[in-house]
Amino acid sequence: MTGKPGWMHLKGLICFLFMALAAGGFIPARGQADRGGMPGDFDYYALALSWSPTYCGSREGNESDRGGYDGRYRDDDRFDRRRGFGGGDSADEQCNGARPYAFVLHGLWPQYERRGWPEMCETGKRPWVPEETIDRMMDIMPSRRLVIQEYKKHGVCSGLDPAQYFREARKAYESIRIPDQFQDLQAPLTVSPEEVKKDFLGVNRDLDASMIQVVCSRNLLREIRICFTKDLKPRNCSQNEQTRRLCPYSTVTMPPVRGGGVGPRGGPSYGRDGDRL
Repeated sequence: MTGKPGWMHLKGLICFLFMALAAGGFIPARGQADRGGMPGDFDYYALALSWSPTYCGSREGNESDRGGYDGRYRDDDRFDRRRGFGGGDSADEQCNGARPYAFVLHGLWPQYERRGWPEMCETGKRPWVPEETIDRMMDIMPSRRLVIQEYKKHGVCSGLDPAQYFREARKAYESIRIPDQFQDLQAPLTVSPEEVKKDFLGVNRDLDASMIQVVCSRNLLREIRICFTKDLKPRNCSQNEQTRRLCPYSTVTMPPVRGGGVGPRGGPSYGRDGDRL
């Protein structure tokens, strides 16, 4: 019993030192969402490219696997008036196997430099996405619910209207080349997060390792995040986007692409004029 007070004092001192280091920026803090922020008040963008086979597989797996994407996105958020909430909807083009999807656009997310990210920003009006805007994004965001949710949750914080926001999202997406080996993956692939980064850097020479991060869930690759300035020039990612936190595994598995007949960037094949992926 005589040693217990001393141990409690030491524990308290350790906790105090840890909090002081975190406050001083010596220990990276986990970013937090800032709901109700001011539209347009952010520092940079994170472009999120989802590995579609992982998402589709999680919908068919355990309920605990259905959330994810670092807490910013849940399957039951993918809602539209016509089809209701996600989760096993056979009409969802992304997962029904009719067309193959590899890396698809998850979103273009406003970020703060040090204090997380804004979401659900207040605009004083309903964040409505017109039908024609949704239709134009379906080749690279193959879920109506995802398009609607991404604008409601992240797009409004850009300060742009839906047409402007998704035009910027497409521009950022089109600026990134997908490595050939990920375009039509026919069998599960086990790789390290660093190998995935290296492959992307090898075909995107204007990027460096500080600008791209890998996200996984358990041992499955979830997505790639690439950071851009507000005028869509590549830049380093902040403490919000760190691979050692977003994917702490030494290796991850990439499930194979569903369907066949991919385009040159890992999406559905179209004619020359319509080829986006």
